[in-house]
Amino acid sequence: MNAAELEKKLLGIISDIAEGRYSDDIMELTKDHVPDTVRTIAEAVALMMVKVEAREFQLQQLVDELKDLNEKIRNNTIAAVTAMAHALAARDTYTEGHTSRVAELSHAIARELGLEGEDLEYIRLGGALHDIGKIGFPDALFADHEGKLPSNLVKEINRHPSIGVKILKPLDFLGPAIDYVSAHHERLDGRGYPRGLKGDQIPLGAQIVSVADIYDAITSERPYQAKRTPDTALAILYDIAGTRIRLEIVEALERVLANSDTP
Repeated sequence: MNAAELEKKLLGIISDIAEGRYSDDIMELTKDHVPDTVRTIAEAVALMMVKVEAREFQLQQLVDELKDLNEKIRNNTIAAVTAMAHALAARDTYTEGHTSRVAELSHAIARELGLEGEDLEYIRLGGALHDIGKIGFPDALFADHEGKLPSNLVKEINRHPSIGVKILKPLDFLGPAIDYVSAHHERLDGRGYPRGLKGDQIPLGAQIVSVADIYDAITSERPYQAKRTPDTALAILYDIAGTRIRLEIVEALERVLANSDTP
């Protein structure tokens, strides 16, 4: 290969390197038989390529470390917020454990409906955090009101989905779980709150959390209501299916309960 051909080859290799296509072809042009001018340039380019590759490797290591750190921060934040939700439920002996049960039941229903992967995790988080908006409520809201809450307290409680969204919105890695918190009291007929969403405007995850929430409320002892059986709870849910909640979710819940060892 003559000098002109070697120079052409060198220019082609340099062009490839400039576009990020690295190879060992440059090393052929650093051998003793190559003219000094071409060899000198090739050696300089080869050294530069090695340095660039080293820096890219270091940068990738840094990116990987940041990803690991971000994941750790994400997990720690989720754990802290979830712990807050559990602590909130513990303020009232009647709702203690409610958030955990809703989270796990929501997850089980979603899995029964064929959802998988991160969709399941977002729904579980939505269930765990669905009442987080009650975190700032006064103790009066958790007191025994002899079966009926005063109207002013009902209005206060109805604000908890919106408050929950304000608390969770900065945590954008919660993704659609925030929408599930926002919409878990919406109804198919548009008579829910806080936005009066209808039908398919309500995310599936929010409807799943809603069904799990209603079921757990019915089957738990409350100041205003004695604990009822799973069969009674299912009957109530079927009665409101189509107007308030989606029928297929109630059917999935029934299958989950049929396959569960717990009453």
